[in-house]
Amino acid sequence: MRVQGSIDFTVTECNADRAVGEMPVTAGIRNPFGTVHAGAILWFADVTATMLVLGPHEPSEGMKGFPLAISLNAILLRNQTSGSFRAVAEYVKRGKSVMVVRTRVLGTDDRLIADVTTSHVLSK
Repeated sequence: MRVQGSIDFTVTECNADRAVGEMPVTAGIRNPFGTVHAGAILWFADVTATMLVLGPHEPSEGMKGFPLAISLNAILLRNQTSGSFRAVAEYVKRGKSVMVVRTRVLGTDDRLIADVTTSHVLSK
């Protein structure tokens, strides 16, 4: 069995305190049931959180200081089959060695889709 998908989203805001992303619900991220695959939701939340920790730095392959996720906790509360998702990432703790970020993934009418907490360390 061959499985293929495609995740596409845009970071629409990124400053020192929060990052926001928008992701349309497309066929490439839906599961056979017609809702968005949990992995796509988590990837969206994780990358939005990573952009917050990166701040003004552009990510590049092999870069020093890239925020590596060391833990991820997710609560998936609901899902949807169309429309778009918005991820809002904000710091819980901005430490020197470990950063903790809470990312809320919101759907239609700002309904909470997922609440994701990630911890990051900077690569050396």
